[in-house]
Amino acid sequence: MRIAFKEWAIVVDALGRGEQIVILRKGGISEGRGGFKVEHPRFLLFPTLFHQQRESVLPTAQARFDAMAPHFPGKDRVRMDFFCEVVAWQALGSLADARRLRGRHIWRDEVIARRFDWGKEKNIHVLAVRVFGLAQAAELPMLESYAGCKSWIELEKDVPITGAAPVLSDEAFAEKLNAVQGALEPAKTT
Repeated sequence: MRIAFKEWAIVVDALGRGEQIVILRKGGISEGRGGFKVEHPRFLLFPTLFHQQRESVLPTAQARFDAMAPHFPGKDRVRMDFFCEVVAWQALGSLADARRLRGRHIWRDEVIARRFDWGKEKNIHVLAVRVFGLAQAAELPMLESYAGCKSWIELEKDVPITGAAPVLSDEAFAEKLNAVQGALEPAKTT
């Protein structure tokens, strides 16, 4: 697999531990006028350390970040441990819709509000993903082409996903997915 999705390292950790199955995304500056789009149904998770992520997550996630930080690869490397399959996604057109997901992710409310209000369009996208742990982590050089404020990148070389296993059992994943869909049900009727 060569397609990767850039996300904060602490969020990648929460996804990889099965703590959450949602990704909330406004879109990077490089995504232009059209904004964020789910361009790929399957992708590797590319952990980043940008944008003050420690202060932007809940206290329990801050503690996890502090424990992880000494083990991050150097700035010239990236380590990928997971890939995802998108099982559902939608744009949320009200902040109230996004707030219904509270407790299903590690972001602070004010971060979601800032993302929602950023830019011309007032919205945020929610992706429900099934996360798989790679049989062997891939550590690659950090290339200049991977930098910048963008969601999607194409890696220079393939990362094998053969032998990857879901981080949550089918039952645990279905329970989390039902909870997310239930929280978003009002958004579908408005």
